[in-house]
Amino acid sequence: MSALQLWEILVPCQSNDGKLIRTRHHKEWDKLVRKIAGGLTIMKPAKGIWVHEETLFEERMIPVRVACTAHDIQEIMKITMEHYKQIKVMAYRVSDHVLFLDETDVKK
Repeated sequence: MSALQLWEILVPCQSNDGKLIRTRHHKEWDKLVRKIAGGLTIMKPAKGIWVHEETLFEERMIPVRVACTAHDIQEIMKITMEHYKQIKVMAYRVSDHVLFLDETDVKK
């Protein structure tokens, strides 16, 4: 099994035609990601600005952190591309040194 890494993926707040994405749609994506990674941390939206084929896009993006393998983040990126009908999806590794402390690990 591959080691867990901490990744961040950017999720759009609006569709390519400018319509706001409803919370219900985001929650469906959350469930799909949880099936793969077990959990996720949803950060506050940030302003994204990028160019695709000479068209400027300005949109709010939601940074989401996920502890998973490199294979898992590839799957999450594919799901994100399909679920949000995106032109591109970006994810980047935040850390490859991920630790978890469970209550059973701490002596009482």
